[in-house]
Amino acid sequence: MKIIVMGCGRVGEAVSRLLASEGHDVAVIDYDASALTRLGLDFAGRTITGVGFDKKVLLEAGIEQADAFVATSSSDNANIVAARIARNIFHVPRVVARLFDPRRADIYRRLGLVTFSSTAWAAGRIRELLTHADLDTTMTFGNGEVSLVSMDASPQLWGRLVNHVSVPGEIIVVAITRDGRAIIPSLGAEFRSGDVISFAVLASAMDRLETLLGLGEN
Repeated sequence: MKIIVMGCGRVGEAVSRLLASEGHDVAVIDYDASALTRLGLDFAGRTITGVGFDKKVLLEAGIEQADAFVATSSSDNANIVAARIARNIFHVPRVVARLFDPRRADIYRRLGLVTFSSTAWAAGRIRELLTHADLDTTMTFGNGEVSLVSMDASPQLWGRLVNHVSVPGEIIVVAITRDGRAIIPSLGAEFRSGDVISFAVLASAMDRLETLLGLGEN
């Protein structure tokens, strides 16, 4: 893929390095030339000094051929302006913008923009670590509305069925890893000793999951 990253702070640097290491054609834009030096001499992509929502700069970065555009600067306004230009003017197929203020996310979602908020994600992750210590959250989706949670099957679960710990629309057993092999279980599948269970769970249903699993009970 040909990908343009606007903003070379810590997030922009990390995503640019990751994408370039996977073989993607990456161009990084930042108005501060010194910020681009974060990438080092071994960076396989290109760097462009300029304002990320300037059309001339975007054209220099190759936006007319871009498959994706990622706005990761420290300014919400700059990220949204650049994302809208990429999507609405240059019709880039995949556009993602970073937001520091998660309260804006719904507004921009209605405009058709995909956003992520490190603030919202961090707050949700801290809450999970503090209040759901028995569950290992391995991934979150959106702004933390849905979590992928894993746990070892406790003795209380051995012999119980997937259906016993499933709630449609709230809690789903997406996989059981047994003897090193993962399966997608049916509702009638039985938990066994040694199983690692992976759930997709709404953030609002974490307490309910703990209750179903018998966590925290004396």
